[in-house]
Amino acid sequence: MSYTTRTTRTVRTFYSDGRGPPKVETKTYTYGDDSGGSSVNGGFNIGGGGRRFQIRVGGGGQDGSDQPNYSAPAFSQRPQVIGRASRKEKKDPFSGVINQSYDEIKKRCQEEGCLFEDPEFEAEDSSIFFSRAPPRPFEWKRPHEICDNPVFIADGASRFDVQQGELGDCWLLAAIASLTVNQRLFAKVVPPDQSFEDGYCGLFRFHFWRQGEWVEVVVDDRLPTYYGQLTFMHSVDKNEFWSALLEKAYAKLEGSYESLKGGSTCEAMVDFTGGVSEFFDLRKAPPNLFSIMLKASQRGSLMGCSIDADPNQLEARLSNGLVMGHAYSITSVLLMDIETPSMSGKIPMVRVRNPWGNEAEWKGRWSDQSREWSLIPDSQKESMGLTFDDDGEFWMSFDDFSKNFEKLEICNLGPDSLEEDELDGKKRWEGHTENGEWIPRVNAGGCRNYLDTFWTNPQYRVTLTDPDDDDDDDLCTMLVGVLQKDRRKKRKEGLDMLTIGYVIYKIPDDTKEGPLPLNFFKYNASCAKSNNFINMREVCTRHKLPPGQYCIIPSTFEPHQEGNFLLRLYTEQCAHSHELDEETGIIEEQEVKKVPGYREIPPPTDEEQEQEQALKASFRRVAGDDMEIDAYELRDILNAVFTKEGSVEFVFDGFSLDTTRSMVAMHDGDLSGKLGFDEFKVLWADLRRWKGVFKEYDRDRSGNLSSYELRSALHASGFRLSNRTFSALVMRYSSKNGNIEFGDFILCAIRMKTMLASFRNIDVDNSGHAAFDLDTFIQTVMYS
Repeated sequence: MSYTTRTTRTVRTFYSDGRGPPKVETKTYTYGDDSGGSSVNGGFNIGGGGRRFQIRVGGGGQDGSDQPNYSAPAFSQRPQVIGRASRKEKKDPFSGVINQSYDEIKKRCQEEGCLFEDPEFEAEDSSIFFSRAPPRPFEWKRPHEICDNPVFIADGASRFDVQQGELGDCWLLAAIASLTVNQRLFAKVVPPDQSFEDGYCGLFRFHFWRQGEWVEVVVDDRLPTYYGQLTFMHSVDKNEFWSALLEKAYAKLEGSYESLKGGSTCEAMVDFTGGVSEFFDLRKAPPNLFSIMLKASQRGSLMGCSIDADPNQLEARLSNGLVMGHAYSITSVLLMDIETPSMSGKIPMVRVRNPWGNEAEWKGRWSDQSREWSLIPDSQKESMGLTFDDDGEFWMSFDDFSKNFEKLEICNLGPDSLEEDELDGKKRWEGHTENGEWIPRVNAGGCRNYLDTFWTNPQYRVTLTDPDDDDDDDLCTMLVGVLQKDRRKKRKEGLDMLTIGYVIYKIPDDTKEGPLPLNFFKYNASCAKSNNFINMREVCTRHKLPPGQYCIIPSTFEPHQEGNFLLRLYTEQCAHSHELDEETGIIEEQEVKKVPGYREIPPPTDEEQEQEQALKASFRRVAGDDMEIDAYELRDILNAVFTKEGSVEFVFDGFSLDTTRSMVAMHDGDLSGKLGFDEFKVLWADLRRWKGVFKEYDRDRSGNLSSYELRSALHASGFRLSNRTFSALVMRYSSKNGNIEFGDFILCAIRMKTMLASFRNIDVDNSGHAAFDLDTFIQTVMYS
């Protein structure tokens, strides 16, 4: 039971087991407070560059002014049309999860004397597996049905509490073991004020960092068992249940237990801390790697390591005691004092834990009971908490560590992860985040291998102001992370991780604001990039760059792939970042001539002069004495010329009636529905220019533009577009395969010119704001 406002939806999931045609699974979900629309006090918002075009309809703001009360967000994600239901909100896979209220549910359960049963994560097989039936019958039981005296946390949580069950989520266990080392972070994820005694109602809560914000996830305490034993993650102490319930909450966040199979330790570390993860290939480790690890350990960062898997054997054990394809957690990094009669000094050491928590430990130097420990003073052994139990934890020298493990992951804690009393002379990272989205046909341009579309990807300007305090080369450290959203959750829909990465370019000082154009990337090399494009949830790389301005371009490897992402930047000194955008408007005549692809109207050719004379003759013949024509007559006149063989150099079947109606509306301020001869001559000049621009970008003479070229074509036509406006135009005027026909391009240009002219007539002060009464607004929008 959940006591929030709810709506119900039915989801059909298609999947295949490879043995026949795809199967379909239909399930009804109940979500909390999943309303689609919202009231914005009658306000509309158009545009979205540095200065927004804002339109207030009706009586002005609540303060009596004409300024709107609502301003649309910058184009960090797919834009929304204000006042209309959002498909994105309706399809948000986390919608119901984050709308459940722990306090409300607990209050209702206590009032009614019942135990909570979570409608968002039912006690049924589909919560465990989404791709197949369970291998055996699981029984969901509450802790007091499993043992006599269940406790949430027994004698404090430690890295030795957690043991892996039947699920292949050792990566998650390794992260949890690392989390327990930092008790403050652990308490943030696993609130300790929960128990099976006072106020117990079968309800527990956990906190996870989800794609830019902390969310609370509530679960009931029904857990999968087989013959009365917990099936998945559990504690060594049979009556302790925090680890099993934490795993359940994380499975709920990701959609099912099966969604937790296979992953990166850093993925869970990020969700437990909100930090930025780094990946190191120990076979190509930087020379200062131990220093990086030591600083990370001192900052409280979480770390994990592994050895590449044997393709012929699952989790193969090596003769040195280590396991291939298995995730380990690093629980300490330090310089250990060593003292013998003949020498003394410090040895770089690393403490590692196998989440199995058993005798599967390192057998080399500095392993449990090895003779090397006789060289260490007893006082230091005690301060290190040294034990020689078969608990899965062991020490290694850094030299052995880097030779025997192959991968290292570090989760750097964010600016808000360390409290003031924990800093102790350490510096916090400076953090910046940007939300974005790759939208096919709009800005899903792929990597630089696809240069013609690469430049359309979201672009972000970063300004590095001061070098690091301890950098002798006057360079700035910058960690860049690109995290793709929701992909693990959507596995049941057949989606997997996209292959993602990013590239960084130095921006010249005299560069104007706005997205960098195609020509910039043709003639400028990148100055840094992610180590590779990889199909992991987050790609992150550490860079050292001089102070200055940079453009970061996150992208998928292949173009036309849809996805949401979070760009995160960590720097040691203060920095600034924002998305590169421009204001929607008309480019002034002196500026438009500088736009690549701009075509100044040339003197008419002989053929065009013949066309013009034919048009004039047709106009006079059709118009009659009043010298005016309507949209039907305009369509016939133009199509007689434009569809004539040889009149255009591409395939064109003629203008539609909708297009010629917009042509008339562009010049029809008195709503007569007619076009006079003088207006017709202006229209003809516009058509000649726009046709020339279209020919310039229709390089294969197919009669189509790529939607990725629309922005450049409209620039060359004299229009400047914000990212939000450009996205709206692509969705409105392109086909589903991303093509824009000549007629649709002309219609788009006409309506842009009409709407901008109407707005500027109202906004006489050029303030970016316009106040319309309702009738005028409807007339302006509908008659265009």
